[in-house]
Amino acid sequence: MSKHSNFVAHPIAAATLPAITIGLDLSDKNAHWCAVEQSGTAAERGCVRLTASELRKQFGAMAPARIALEVSGQSAWVADVLTSLGHEVIVANARELRSITGSCRKSDPRDAEQLARLARVDPALLHPVRHRRPTRRLDLMIIRSRAVLVECRTRLVSSVRGQAKVFGERIPPAATENFAERALAALPPTLAAVLTPVIQQIQNLTNAIGEYDRQIAELAHKYEDEVMWLEQINGVGTLTAVCYVLTLDNYERFAHSRDAGPFLGLVRARGQSGESDPDLGITKAGDKYLRKLLVQCAQHIFGRLGQPSALRDWGLRLAAGGTKAKKRAVVAVARKLAVLLHCLWKKHTVYRPYPNPNQQAA
Repeated sequence: MSKHSNFVAHPIAAATLPAITIGLDLSDKNAHWCAVEQSGTAAERGCVRLTASELRKQFGAMAPARIALEVSGQSAWVADVLTSLGHEVIVANARELRSITGSCRKSDPRDAEQLARLARVDPALLHPVRHRRPTRRLDLMIIRSRAVLVECRTRLVSSVRGQAKVFGERIPPAATENFAERALAALPPTLAAVLTPVIQQIQNLTNAIGEYDRQIAELAHKYEDEVMWLEQINGVGTLTAVCYVLTLDNYERFAHSRDAGPFLGLVRARGQSGESDPDLGITKAGDKYLRKLLVQCAQHIFGRLGQPSALRDWGLRLAAGGTKAKKRAVVAVARKLAVLLHCLWKKHTVYRPYPNPNQQAA
């Protein structure tokens, strides 16, 4: 999947081909478009300013058409505008299009024409995706914003510790929430005078993260009917459960729970050609942050606080081969965890650490 995260996989149903198929290539401020007739002739081309009013002015007077565009940071609101105008909108998976549209003569007008022709011939070639519902996109922004603040705070804490070491000072270990207080108490006055502004920013970030934590708790209550099934698993906290629900948007997106693993990039990439079939790493497709959270959950399941379960036992067997085997086992457990969470969510079933009673007794 694309690095952009506001969408989920969605197979598009076959439909009667409209008279005009339009390809729309989005950039930061403008969008090039190309209209292709049923005969295959490129009838019209153009460039439109990427604003809601300009899109309505350009495409509002047109007869209903099929419009294809690549997923991007702005494709969600663009698709909403075009759909409201009565057009059939297909959002193409940019990651899957690379092997089809790759060319040494790449340009925005050319890309728009290729999108139109692919959508006219067979929409399945675009590997269509569907954006999340606007309310869930907004709720997911809370989690994304918190993640940005946590990353900034981590870098600032590392910077303060590193600069203190230059002068032979070490800040005692402390929970990040208490770092500012411990750092100011441990640093000599000369260093504290220089680093106090940075330490104050760390405290400000901690306060802001706490506010986001409160909002995430409210989201857990808002989506309680969905989140409650995921939080049954030891190691899966509120943040991961809410992020999982909002990222996947709807469990009905996948016909089978096992599809959750590939969607989140937790399966092995494939580069088979002829007799060559190299052992590649995972695809890392889909949502990077949710994949990170699932890996952290898998590490908790492996750790000393992890409770006995069939998933933990299976992972420990995989990890028995050494350091490299343990790393692969963590990813494998994260993949199985993604599948298990979807299964619990979809079936609304009670989680049993050991589905087989005999396995639990052993």
